[in-house]
Amino acid sequence: MSQFIQQLINGLSLGSIYALIALGYTMIYGVLRFINFAHGDVYMVGAFSGYYLGRWLINSLGMQSSVLLLVVVLVGAMIFCALAGLVIERLAYRPLRNSPRLTVLITAIGVSLFLEYSGQVFFGADPKPFPALIPDRLISFGGLTFTNKGLIVLGVTIVLLIGLTFVVRKTKMGMAMRALSFNPTACSLMGINNNVIISFTFGLGSALAAAAGILSSLNYPVITPLMGLLPGIKAFVAAVLGGIGNIPGAALGGLILGVAETMIVGYGDRIHVPPSYRDAVAFVLLIAILLFKPSGLLGKGTVEKV
Repeated sequence: MSQFIQQLINGLSLGSIYALIALGYTMIYGVLRFINFAHGDVYMVGAFSGYYLGRWLINSLGMQSSVLLLVVVLVGAMIFCALAGLVIERLAYRPLRNSPRLTVLITAIGVSLFLEYSGQVFFGADPKPFPALIPDRLISFGGLTFTNKGLIVLGVTIVLLIGLTFVVRKTKMGMAMRALSFNPTACSLMGINNNVIISFTFGLGSALAAAAGILSSLNYPVITPLMGLLPGIKAFVAAVLGGIGNIPGAALGGLILGVAETMIVGYGDRIHVPPSYRDAVAFVLLIAILLFKPSGLLGKGTVEKV
C-alpha cells in the first residue's frame, strides 16, 4: 500500500503538468473551436524563459535557491509567455478568424514548427541543465518518501487551478469568455469586444503552459527546444479524455493520464508491460475514449443540423 500511495503521488505530480497544458488547449477550443497545436511549444518557451531568467537572477543578482527565487522565475515566465501568446494570436490566428478550420489547423502546425526550430537557432540544439531554483529535500512521512519538488508541483498546480476557476466563474472577463464560447454573434451585439476576450484567453492559456514548463523543469532539469512536442500531444489527449472545451475535464484528464503512466512504470513488471510503453498509454486512452465516449468523461454530446 505504501508503494501504491507513493506512485499515486508521483502520478498526480506528473499529471499536474499535463493538466496545466491541457487547460490551454481546452480554453482555446472552447472559445474558437480549434486546436492550437503550437501550445506545447509555448510550454517549451516558458521553460527556456525560466532558464535564462533564473540564471540571470543567480549569477548577476546573487540570489540563492529558495522559494522566492522560484516564485520570481515562475511569475516572470508566465508573464513572458502570456505576451508571446498575445503576439501569436494577433499575427497568426486573428487574420484567419473567418477562414476554414482546416486553414487555421495547418497554421497552428506551422507556428509549432516555427517555435521549435527557432528555439534551436536561438537557444541551441544541445540539452541545457535547468538552474536549481529550490534546494532538493526528501520528506518522509508514514513510511513514504517524497521530494519537496514533487509536492511543490502539485501544490502550485492546485493554486493555479483554483485561480483559473475564480477567473472563469467569478469575474466579468470570465463571464465574457463563457458567453463567447456559447454564441460569438450575440456577444458582439451585446457590446463585448470579441478580439479582447480571445486575446485574453490566449494569454491566460499561454501563462499556464509557462507554469507547466517551469514546474516540469524542477523535476526533470534538462530542457531542449523540442521538449514540448510529446507533452503537448499528451496534454491534447488529456483534454480530449476529460472532454475538450471543459475546464474541469481537462484537469481531470491530465491527472488520470499522469497516474496511468506512473502506474505503468511502477507495476509494469507485474502486469508484463515494459515501462518503455508509458508513452503509449496516452494513445491507448485516446482510442478507448473515442470508441466508447467521444465527448470525453465530463464533456457533453452536441447535436448538429445537417
